[in-house]
Order: sequence, then structure tokens, then C-alpha cells
Amino acid sequence: MTRARPEDWWRVRSMGDGVTHIDEPHIHDFYRCNVWHVRGRDTDLLVDSGMGVVSLRDRVPLVTERPLQAVASHTHFDHVGLHHEFPCRLCHAAEAHLLRQPTRENTFADKYVTDDIFTTLPPEPYTAATYAVEAAPVQRLLWDGDVVDLGDRHFEVIHTPGHSPGGIALWEVATGVLFSGDIVYDGELIERTSTLEQWQYITSMERLLALPVRVVHGGHFPSYSGERHRELITDWLKAKGR
Repeated sequence: MTRARPEDWWRVRSMGDGVTHIDEPHIHDFYRCNVWHVRGRDTDLLVDSGMGVVSLRDRVPLVTERPLQAVASHTHFDHVGLHHEFPCRLCHAAEAHLLRQPTRENTFADKYVTDDIFTTLPPEPYTAATYAVEAAPVQRLLWDGDVVDLGDRHFEVIHTPGHSPGGIALWEVATGVLFSGDIVYDGELIERTSTLEQWQYITSMERLLALPVRVVHGGHFPSYSGERHRELITDWLKAKGR
């Protein structure tokens, strides 16, 4: 398989509402994380940071223009690979220890990172065998109900366990914008199998269904409308007998 050039690794697209979508197009859809940049008055927001095989700071000038709060929706390898590049890092308290001491096992890299997840391999020196998330100790612990304040924009932290213990969504009531992480998106969801995790997933979905969402920017796959959001969750809950 051929290797991509570093300058071709990242793709950047404006989504409206002051939101920019950043992603890694050489990764297959199922494994490709959405990175979200939000412009604020006093500080910008970065939701997740991708796999980390090519520098985000070096290749996407947008993320270096102003002070920035880098939030982890959760700590799986495809979402926090470049959090170490940003000095202001935020994560739910249940997973902050994983960012402080990431391993191939606790970030799930050992399970999923192979050459097969790419359509074109990352530039050298990347290899699947040596890939690992770098340590990125958290500057602010997030809890359910906390607010990430950008000055003129305010995102409420909603704890959404089920996919991962410290998974979160970010909800902006003023605009109806929801950053949902991996708890819900318009594609195949990854659900854990324990009874506790199944009940947590149901509770998280019911909380997100109750929000008057206008648009959802998920952890994977394309963004979608509030109508589609309600359809996805309603169908999912019906399949669970709810």
C-alpha cells in the first residue's frame, strides 16, 4: 500500500454555525474520527483530535490561531491521538487517568490499529506495530452539568456512558448544536456487552433524545438533523424494548 504525503493527510470543511469539520480521509469511514473546531469569542474549542499519525498543529493552521480548549469526547485512540499537542486539555473525570497514562490496550489501539483501517498508509515513520497514543495529562476534569465556556458560546457537558465510561456529549442550547461523540451517530454503533453498560447506554440515549436538537455532529460519519437524531434514537430504543 502506498503512503500519503503529510500535507494531504487532513481535510478541512466549514459546516456553518462557526463549526469546522476536520478529518483524516485516508482512514476508512468506520474508523475515521470527526474532529470538530468551534470558533468562540475568547477561546476556541476542539472536540477530539484524531488518530495522531500526522501533526494537527503543523498541518491545520486553524487550530493554532487562537487559544483553544481541547476536549476529549472519550479516550479511544482514534479520538485523542493528538491531544498532547494542545496545552489546555479537558476530559471527563472517569477517563482522565487514561489520557495521563495511555497504553495500546486501554485506548483500544491493540484491537483496531492495523494497516487495513487505511485506504492509504500514513507517512513514515508510522507503523501499526509501534503506534501508540502519547500521554496528555488533563488540565480540567469535566463532570456532568459542567460548562465549557468560549466567551460567547457555552457548551453543557452531558455524561454519556455506555460506549465508554467517561464518554461525553457537548450541548449548546442557544443554537441546538450537539457534539455527540460516539454514543450516537448515523452509522453502526459500538456497544459494550455487560448489563451495566447496556443500561448506561439506554439512559444516555434517553437523555439525548429529550434535547431539542437542531443538528448533530457525531464522532463518526456525516452530521445530521435533529429530525434524524430523534429517528435514530427512537429506533434504537425500540430495538432494546424501550
